[in-house]
Amino acid sequence: MSSILPQLSLSPVYRHAQRLLGAWLEQGQASARLHAVRVRAALAALDPVERHRFARWLAWLCVAAEYRRVDLGTRIRRLDAALSRAVEAARATLPRSARPLLPATTPRIRHA
Repeated sequence: MSSILPQLSLSPVYRHAQRLLGAWLEQGQASARLHAVRVRAALAALDPVERHRFARWLAWLCVAAEYRRVDLGTRIRRLDAALSRAVEAARATLPRSARPLLPATTPRIRHA
């Protein structure tokens, strides 16, 4: 018996925005400032459904970064305040088991 699983189909616009933002998050501060305009333009091209999916993807990315003691939230907030709010809303819907438990005394690295 064959089962058919639905696959998420990501548009070229979404994939482009994802590639640009992923690379932007990995850049140093000076390079990031130069490329922020391109990333904002790619984000502006997303439709509302894609923007929601994108925020959820970023929420998972932020959780993964917390395991490395990196704060992506500040950087995302500087790039796009509306996207930052959407990411925070998406993080609130993630399963609690996916969130790392960071001790209060552990210093976190700000990825600015």
